[in-house]
Amino acid sequence: MDIGIIGLPQSGKTTVFNALTNGRAENSGASGSITEAHLGVVKVPDPRLDRLSQMFNPRKVVPAEVRYFDLPGLGFMSQSKGITGQQRNVLQTADAFLLVIRAFTNSAVVHPLGIDDPLRDMETMVGELIFSDLEILDRAVSRIQDGLKKAKTTDKPGLIKHGDTVSKAKSILEDGKVLRGQEFSDAEMLFLADYQLLTFKPIILAFNTDESAPEFDMDGSDRFDATSFDMGYVSLPAKLENELVLMSDEDQEEFRRELGIVESAMSRVIAKSYEIVGLISFLTVGSDEVRAWSVPYGIPAQDAAGTIHTDFSRGFIRAEVITYPDLDRCGSIAQGRKEGLLRSEGKTYVVKDGDVINFLINV
Repeated sequence: MDIGIIGLPQSGKTTVFNALTNGRAENSGASGSITEAHLGVVKVPDPRLDRLSQMFNPRKVVPAEVRYFDLPGLGFMSQSKGITGQQRNVLQTADAFLLVIRAFTNSAVVHPLGIDDPLRDMETMVGELIFSDLEILDRAVSRIQDGLKKAKTTDKPGLIKHGDTVSKAKSILEDGKVLRGQEFSDAEMLFLADYQLLTFKPIILAFNTDESAPEFDMDGSDRFDATSFDMGYVSLPAKLENELVLMSDEDQEEFRRELGIVESAMSRVIAKSYEIVGLISFLTVGSDEVRAWSVPYGIPAQDAAGTIHTDFSRGFIRAEVITYPDLDRCGSIAQGRKEGLLRSEGKTYVVKDGDVINFLINV
C-alpha cells in the first residue's frame, strides 16, 4: 500500500512522515520541490506475528508494509498555483492520501493562510484535489465533443455514453464533492478509469494537534461531514510522536507509560489507513518464515495466493485455512487438524483477516 502525505505548508506533514517512518527528512516548509519527495517504508504492527514466531521459531518474521511518500512541493497549493502536472503524476501512484491538517498552536510557526482554522485548511486541500480532477474532465469533454464531430455513426453511441459519464462526474465535482463513494455503474467506472482521478482515492484526515490537546473531534461539525465523503480521520501530536521514535525502545516505552499513552498515534494512523483503503492481512507460517500479507477485503483465495507468487494463482488447487484465534488456542497446525479446525477451501473462498493459510498448488 502506497500512501501520499499531503497538506499545506507548516501543517507538520513532514514531521508526520518522520514519526511514521522513523525518518530524518528535513522540514522544508513551502520551499520544497517535487523532486525532493521523501520516501519511507513502515512495518505494520501485528501482535499475531509475535505469537506465531514463538510457535514456529522461523528463521525470519516478515510483517506487512506500508510505503509513505511526502511531497514538499505540494505546499505551493496555498499560493493558488494548483496541483502541477508533475505533482499529479506522482499523486496518481498513491493508493490513498494522508491529509495532514494543522490543529496545533505555535506563534513561531506562521500559518501560510493567516489564522489557524483546521476545517478551512481541510476544505482547501480537498478543494485542490477536486479542482485538479475538474481540469482533467474539462479537457476530456472537449476531446469527446471533437470526437463526436468526426466519428462514424456506429461509434457515436459509445462516445455519447462516455460523454454522459464524464458530465456526471463533473457535476459531482462542481458540487464540491469527491468522487469516492458516489454511485457509478461498472461501465461508467471503465470510462473514468483512464483519467486516474484523484478524488476516487481514499483520504485519511490527520489532525496534527498539540501534545496536551484533546483529540480533534469532527463529530457534529456543520461545516464538513467526513463520513459522507467516505473519509476517515485521526488525531495525533506529530511533534511528540516524532520525538518518541528517536528514543530507544526502552526509553520510548517508559515515556509513553509516564504520559499515559497506551497506543502510539502512528499505529492508529496505520490501522485507520487499512480500514479506509479496505485492506486485511492473512498469515503464512512455517519454519522458514512467518509472514503477514496485505490484501483487499473480499479477495478470493486464488487471487490471495497470487500475492505470494503469480504461479500460486495459476496453479491453485486448494487452501488449507485455520483462523488465528483457533491456531493460537490449539498451539499447532497438527493439533488444529486433529480438532477439525483446519479447513480445506476452494478458489472462491473469501479470505478473512487473520486467516492462517497454506496454499496447495500444482507446479
